Amino acid sequence: MAYPTPESLDRVAVIGTGTIGASWAALFLARGMAVNAYDPEPGARDALQSYINRAWPVLRELGVIVAGADQTAIDFYEDPAQAVHDIAFIQESVPERLDVKHALFRAMEPGMAAHAILATSSSGLLLKDMQKGLKQPERLVLAHPFNPPHLIPLVELLGNKQTDPAAVDWCQDFFENRCGKKTIRVLKEVPAHVANRLQAALWREAIHLVLEGVASVEDIDKAVVHGPGLRWSVMGPHMLFNLASGGKGMEVFIERFGPSFSVWWDSLGHPDLTPETASILAEGCRAEENGRSFEALSAERDEKLVAVLKQFNTSEK
Repeated sequence: MAYPTPESLDRVAVIGTGTIGASWAALFLARGMAVNAYDPEPGARDALQSYINRAWPVLRELGVIVAGADQTAIDFYEDPAQAVHDIAFIQESVPERLDVKHALFRAMEPGMAAHAILATSSSGLLLKDMQKGLKQPERLVLAHPFNPPHLIPLVELLGNKQTDPAAVDWCQDFFENRCGKKTIRVLKEVPAHVANRLQAALWREAIHLVLEGVASVEDIDKAVVHGPGLRWSVMGPHMLFNLASGGKGMEVFIERFGPSFSVWWDSLGHPDLTPETASILAEGCRAEENGRSFEALSAERDEKLVAVLKQFNTSEK
């Protein structure tokens, strides 16, 4: 299949405009593309524009907005097939349910161009299961972002045996060179892909430590933010441990610290997300919020992310 070059795209489609889809739309608009949008939720059109209006100053501060970008260049559609008509790239971000995705794909596919690439933001579903909802499964590529996509650079890309390899290559080019993202290739289908599995492993132990009374929710969050989280923002765990060898390599690090890690791994917990656990964590989060609103906390998160990203972008130049 011959796909148009990413540079030639002047319009894309965003299907599902909740938190993830709206964030994608803000990024695509900032990079100079118009957006066809679809979401059946009442009030979705106004909510989408409100989200973009809030995101726009942050994108401007980061230098993401290209010349000629228009934050109002959105056409909202009532029919998903019309929203994707003659569109070469479609980003789907509807709820994480196979029946919902399959129903959407059935409604959408008749309007899709032969050369259209459909990218799914799915965070946990398997590509092979989602492809069962398409007559042309080779067009579906996993393009999983980290929330919020207009700020966090990561996109996880995956194609399987049914996927056109050229579609995955095209997505890498599009996200990296047209959208300014950082992509990784997921080489094997597993639930939750890569980054969410890493995130889930850390959260599981964080919950275990709370339930065992080792530390409070707030102090565990502090431990991550002011400890390993700082290091993880610049290098991954393998390279950080490699550096901890004092320049002697990973083999020496494992020789020195491997036995300790084996003991730690054996003591890690396996908590269940019961109603009782949810209540304990919710109480801990309310204490950590300390009266701050959702809007205030979200703004604090974005302000700090922008500061980190600006420094990170400067160091890469």
